[in-house]
Amino acid sequence: MSKEHHYAATTTWTGNKGAGTASYQAYGRDYVIEIENKPAIHGSSDPAFRGDPTRYNPEELLLSSLSSCHMLWYLHLCSEASVRVVEYMDKASGTMLETPNGGGRFSEVLLHPVVTVSDQSMAEKAMSLHAEANKLCFIANSVNFPVLHRAIVHVADL
Repeated sequence: MSKEHHYAATTTWTGNKGAGTASYQAYGRDYVIEIENKPAIHGSSDPAFRGDPTRYNPEELLLSSLSSCHMLWYLHLCSEASVRVVEYMDKASGTMLETPNGGGRFSEVLLHPVVTVSDQSMAEKAMSLHAEANKLCFIANSVNFPVLHRAIVHVADL
């Protein structure tokens, strides 16, 4: 039996500079995302689209969602397989293609997880669990482009 999970977020545009959207140049791209009982996320569009470079943009947030979802599934699978992860870091990257009409879409995301396990005997299993995490990630299963991974596994110097 499948379970439903529901999520809620409020996004409020804060970029009205006084004239609203009177012209493309007249308004700011700033917004605030609020989720109950959590700190606000201050966002904007990518600087290429007149956004504030000091704020998160939707493309970065999508990339971060894919990276963190993969990590959480991976850690879960490692704990079940008795693979002791002591460090995890991912420098994810994504490619977005702009279309002639100004729209666009991501063509792929590449995760670069660097994992450190506590013992050499765990390294092979640690590497193999990335494929399973990719199959289980809720966010990766919700996008229409490939989410690939190039993992590296190290053994801790204990």
